[in-house]
Amino acid sequence: MNQKEIDSIIALEPSERYKYFIKKVADAELFFTLIDNSGNYVLSELEEQKLFPMWSSTEYAEHCKINGWEQHIVKKLDLDDLENEVIDFIADEGCLVNVFPVYDNTGFVVSLTEFSRDLGAELSKYG
Repeated sequence: MNQKEIDSIIALEPSERYKYFIKKVADAELFFTLIDNSGNYVLSELEEQKLFPMWSSTEYAEHCKINGWEQHIVKKLDLDDLENEVIDFIADEGCLVNVFPVYDNTGFVVSLTEFSRDLGAELSKYG
């Protein structure tokens, strides 16, 4: 992935980055989030709502390691991790899914139900 592609995707509106993320994750069956040094998922908050961040590549996640998040580690996950661990974590924590935040700006925020529906619909195209 080159810098021009990274810059063009980062410049998209959050809803367009969400569509890009869904397509990329359905294709690669991988996504990325951040963990702390203890291996715990890193969450952000917006108006007292916990948000679980996700990106389609490590390069995009790296751009969000600012303003106190510099020490966090990018973690690669696959669809089995999503199904067997991440969905339960998000549900148990009462989080919304923060898809593709950029720098310290919130991405496209969706409920777990909406996220699962959209990703499932895209995955169904892959047969």
